[in-house]
Amino acid sequence: MTARPSVLFVCVHSAGRSQMAAGWLRELAGDRIEVRSAGSAPADSINPAAVEAMAEVGTEISHQKPKILTPEPVQASDVVITMGCGDACPYYPGKRYEDWKLEDPAGKGVAEVRPVRDEIRTRIEGLIGSLLSREPLDFPVQG
Repeated sequence: MTARPSVLFVCVHSAGRSQMAAGWLRELAGDRIEVRSAGSAPADSINPAAVEAMAEVGTEISHQKPKILTPEPVQASDVVITMGCGDACPYYPGKRYEDWKLEDPAGKGVAEVRPVRDEIRTRIEGLIGSLLSREPLDFPVQG
C-alpha cells in the first residue's frame, strides 16, 4: 500500500451508494486517503435523494459527477469496494477487494436513503480505522 492509501468505490450508476461513500470518506478522512468513485453503467447525474440525505448531515456531494468504470482507477487504487456492480469490476492481484451489500437508493425517497447513508458511514469509519491504524513493520536486526 502507498504512503497515502487510495480507495475506489464502485456501484452500478455511480450516483448513490458510491457517491455517498466517497463523500463520507472525504469528510471523515480528509486528505489522508485518496478517494475515487465510478460506475459500471453511470447515470447522468447524482441521485437527488442521496444528495439531500448527505446534505442533512453536512456533507455536500451535489458537485460530484458519475464516472464510467475503467481499468485505470482500479489499477491506481489500493482498496476497491464494490456495491452491487457484480462482475463488472476488473480484478487485479495485490488489491484489497470488499463487496458491501447495500440497498440501492435508486428511485427511493430521502427517508428510505437515510438508513443506507448511515450504514455507509459506519462502514467508512471501520475502513478508515483499518487503513490509517497500520504501523510500519519494524523488524529487529539479527546479529
